[in-house]
Amino acid sequence: MDDEHAVGTPGGPVRYEGGLPGLIARARVLADSGQRRLLGIAGSPGSGKSTVAAAVLAALGSSAVVVPMDGFHLAGAELVRLGRSGRKGAPDTFDAAGYVALLRRLREPDGETVYAPEFHRDVEESYAGSIAVPPDVPLVITEGNYLLLDEQPWSRVRGLLDEAWFLAPDEEERVTRLVERHVRFGKSPEDAREWVRRSDERNTALVEPGRARADVLVLGDPV
Repeated sequence: MDDEHAVGTPGGPVRYEGGLPGLIARARVLADSGQRRLLGIAGSPGSGKSTVAAAVLAALGSSAVVVPMDGFHLAGAELVRLGRSGRKGAPDTFDAAGYVALLRRLREPDGETVYAPEFHRDVEESYAGSIAVPPDVPLVITEGNYLLLDEQPWSRVRGLLDEAWFLAPDEEERVTRLVERHVRFGKSPEDAREWVRRSDERNTALVEPGRARADVLVLGDPV
């Protein structure tokens, strides 16, 4: 693949309304290609990216590793210093350039294990070196909101992916999942709804145009 020029299929993404088996079959083709491949799963907050990634990983076993974009959240102290802590999750609250650099290393591991950070929602911080990607793992699955965002430095991500999926579930279900997630991690229902309205849905408006740059538009909830 030309490193940073792929922008999805020329005629737009393939629309997919089937269940998880079809997605697993697509991922398995990538894993069986004989080369390191990167699969990106994008979508708005609450669209089910981590759930789909985990399901594909469970099916492929040792042939895949999941490396979420969320490991590149800026630390809480840095967000405070920058005055961005009230909108954590926006594109400029991540080390996007660091994420792009990691994807490049994952494409060309040079026979070495590559280590990636992992975000822990219980403490709202990332831990460095938490996810090991051995060089013989054929498929790396990465998921996150901004994989298909068409602004620098995020726009460099698309050309590093061999295939990109965009998840488009029912909107009411997506928002309900978001509120439930925030409540599960400590917010009151009222605060959770306010955060979704003020932050998550603002980010959704940025993410949604990225569906045009995907290879596959996954409609509905496949899991």
